[in-house]
Amino acid sequence: MNKPRFQSDKYHFAFLDEASKREIRRATLKAISIPGHQVPFASREMPIGRGWGTGGLQLTLSLIGREDTVKVIDQGNDDSVNAVSIRKLIEETSGIATTTDTTKATLIQTRHRIPEEELREDQILVFQVPQPEPLRRVDAKELGTKRKHSEMDYSGIWLTLYEDIVRWGEVTIGADYPCLVHHRYLFNPSPIPRWDTPRLHQSGTLYLFGAGREKKIYAIPPFTDVTPIQFEDYPFRVESFPGASCKFCGRNDVFLNEIYDSVTGELHFQCSDISFCLKNRPTKEDVL
Repeated sequence: MNKPRFQSDKYHFAFLDEASKREIRRATLKAISIPGHQVPFASREMPIGRGWGTGGLQLTLSLIGREDTVKVIDQGNDDSVNAVSIRKLIEETSGIATTTDTTKATLIQTRHRIPEEELREDQILVFQVPQPEPLRRVDAKELGTKRKHSEMDYSGIWLTLYEDIVRWGEVTIGADYPCLVHHRYLFNPSPIPRWDTPRLHQSGTLYLFGAGREKKIYAIPPFTDVTPIQFEDYPFRVESFPGASCKFCGRNDVFLNEIYDSVTGELHFQCSDISFCLKNRPTKEDVL
């Protein structure tokens, strides 16, 4: 666990001013009160480009306290450029502790994965969201999507799924699979793989979604129904990796990345959640 010294003479605690934090927290509370509903907020300029996690970062900075411990992951990796940059920004502007261990974090900011370890009720998972509007696939106008949400008119999405099945024999949406939240609002679960989608259903953890570029916040409170839309004869299914296991830890019951060796061209599989993989790798004592 890393806890750098907070340079209070350079930054306000957690970068954002208190008025901004209050405004974001009010929008967050409204989002929690109306699960799946997109709540607009005044997205602030951040020292990273919009589209690189500013929505999630604003949520994180508005929620953290001095006793929190933060973990930042990018596609399951704690050491990617995006994850490291955001983690350093949080450390430098708040001085709070950060960690790569999912079990030790009180607040986790993620780009497109849910950690493999089961999250607890005292943890919050903040998603970075590039495109919050699930109806953008079928309606380019904001007014049109708002009207469709108000009337619960999701026929365009159903038609998209039907066209997929007619053309390809199955639904081809690989990530960001549209789901109904508590049988009311259609929402985009960030571009998480379908593997993670069932884990949103009736989870004890609070899930928050922040889209800085689109200026939207939405939420899935604990113990909320999340249902992927599906036809009775073409049910929703997650990715499968028949016969594959992680090259390093040997697990075959987690989400795996396909990796091609740049020299030999050989295909191997590796856990997407790197910190979880490290915990499961055999030690020298196990090998001996």
